[in-house]
Amino acid sequence: MSLRFVQLKTPEGARALAAIDESGAARKVGSADTLYALGQLAIDKGVSLVDAAGALGEAIDVAAALAEGRVLAPIDHADPAHLVMTGTGLTHLGSAEGRDKMHKAAQSGEQLTDSMRMFLMGVEGGKPADGQEGVQPEWFYKGDGTQLVGPGQPLTSPSFAKDGGEEPEIAGVYLIGPDGTPHRLGFCLANEFSDHVIERGNYLWLAHSKLRQAALGPELLSGELPADVRGASRIVRGGETVWEKPFLSGEANMSHTIANLEHHHFKYALFRRPGDVHVHFFGTATLSFSEGFQTQLGDVFEIEAAPFTLPVRNPLAQDAAPAEVTVTVKAL
Repeated sequence: MSLRFVQLKTPEGARALAAIDESGAARKVGSADTLYALGQLAIDKGVSLVDAAGALGEAIDVAAALAEGRVLAPIDHADPAHLVMTGTGLTHLGSAEGRDKMHKAAQSGEQLTDSMRMFLMGVEGGKPADGQEGVQPEWFYKGDGTQLVGPGQPLTSPSFAKDGGEEPEIAGVYLIGPDGTPHRLGFCLANEFSDHVIERGNYLWLAHSKLRQAALGPELLSGELPADVRGASRIVRGGETVWEKPFLSGEANMSHTIANLEHHHFKYALFRRPGDVHVHFFGTATLSFSEGFQTQLGDVFEIEAAPFTLPVRNPLAQDAAPAEVTVTVKAL
């Protein structure tokens, strides 16, 4: 059995964890009031997340909680510095096309761009046979838990940003056990928000373009991710859809296996620190920016895909700080 977990606050302000079963009914998890606590309980007992949830309690109206702004991001950490957000790119079939358009103008001749070379390496070696190591993907760092945005909350670009654009993705959520073993809690629908104008300026600015907030959908899906995930990514402006395109994910639409992406992230010992949470974005092939669409402040990003029943929905905002940020370093 698979459950979808939703973190929320009760009307009185207390933390609560709801589990939604396959019928769509949501009930309170009695064994833990946060997903982090439930994950720790599952690791301690050596059982699955579903088994750790045990018998469920009273019904919870998740729709009402969403409408009232009481639903939180599906994972968090008491110390946000111990939640790490990272991602991999050029992992989906077709993902190189949009990236290649951004960078091809920067070089002449018939030589492949670095983006296309990286993509083709994934096509050839991203799905290794059992027991073998596949090619490593592109990897980037997004920030810590302070960069994670909850349902309905604005995705806020820094004042110096050149753009704020959506990236509809699936994210894996992990908790590192006491012995350093990564445990996957499940998967979330996500918006890996990025600055594509910065990235287009120079491929080596990719790292800068990714240091932005990111949003997760309200629910975490336990168990395995379906091989073929299909949905839609859209941008709503003034209540009307101004851009929309199908969104595909899952291993049937990827050039890498999820296991290969996980291996190349967690092979680093610093990402296996006990008690840490990791949110890892698996990439996308669908971008409004690559089709020439320009987002505006106030636009609402909406991403939906089965088997997730609740969409990722966040408006675009920008930090009100001065456009030119000057930081003075003091020598001691």
